[in-house]
Amino acid sequence: MDNLPPLTTETFWAILNDDLDDDTVHHLVWHYLGYRQTEDGWDLSQVSPDWQERYPTPPAFIESRPATVQLTRSIPKPHKQLLKEQLGFQGYSINELIPRKTRRATMVSWLLSYAADHGLT
Repeated sequence: MDNLPPLTTETFWAILNDDLDDDTVHHLVWHYLGYRQTEDGWDLSQVSPDWQERYPTPPAFIESRPATVQLTRSIPKPHKQLLKEQLGFQGYSINELIPRKTRRATMVSWLLSYAADHGLT
């Protein structure tokens, strides 16, 4: 996917509000994890060894609890609260607490962490 949205507040809210389709959200996270799709499959040369080993093809985070757990664990402790600190996100209401939405929030949290680590914010 060539036309990925930028890591902006608007993009993060579009993910949280389910305004950005799952495929685009997955490609966005895959891109920043280092996965690159080629004509021959997936190039993992920029993917960290722990992700390469467990996920030689990029995981569908919204459908995969184990992949989302690994994504959560890869967020450095100082960045765990960026959803609240940078976006003012207060979480979902009880009736909204479904795996699909919470996994999207995890993906935004990871993307915020990535952006912070790489000076993109």
